[in-house]
Amino acid sequence: MRVLVVSDTHHDRAALDRAIVQQPSAEVVVHLGDGEQEALEAQRAFPEKQFYMVRGNCDWGSRLPAHRLLTLAGKKLLLTHGYAENVKYGLSEAVRLAQERGADILLFGHTHEALMDYENGLYILNPGSLHGWGGTYGFVDLTEAGIATNIVPIR
Repeated sequence: MRVLVVSDTHHDRAALDRAIVQQPSAEVVVHLGDGEQEALEAQRAFPEKQFYMVRGNCDWGSRLPAHRLLTLAGKKLLLTHGYAENVKYGLSEAVRLAQERGADILLFGHTHEALMDYENGLYILNPGSLHGWGGTYGFVDLTEAGIATNIVPIR
């Protein structure tokens, strides 16, 4: 199963649509915040995809959760924007939260800087920001052979 992971679209619906179209095998789209409006619009435009979203610090008035624990293909994914865990100053709080919740994968945004890591059995992915020049997104492949994370520049 392929999971498309995006964050920080900041009203750039065109970039979000391009990322979805560029990953046609992705069954699931995860939006990690700061773009709730365009994520909801994309959800309506791509009804064949399953969408999961969390609130970002710029999603004013949002009723989305700040965190979400999701199980896909037998793996637990912790979704967070990252502002509540102060990810701009380090990952320790976010990693601790993921470990406390038994997550296999930590997905976060907020920094606008793409990151892939693996720490003590935890896969960590920040897809970066889709908005603006040099935008990036990520995807996670969940297979019987294991987990693979990737970061891709938007075309």
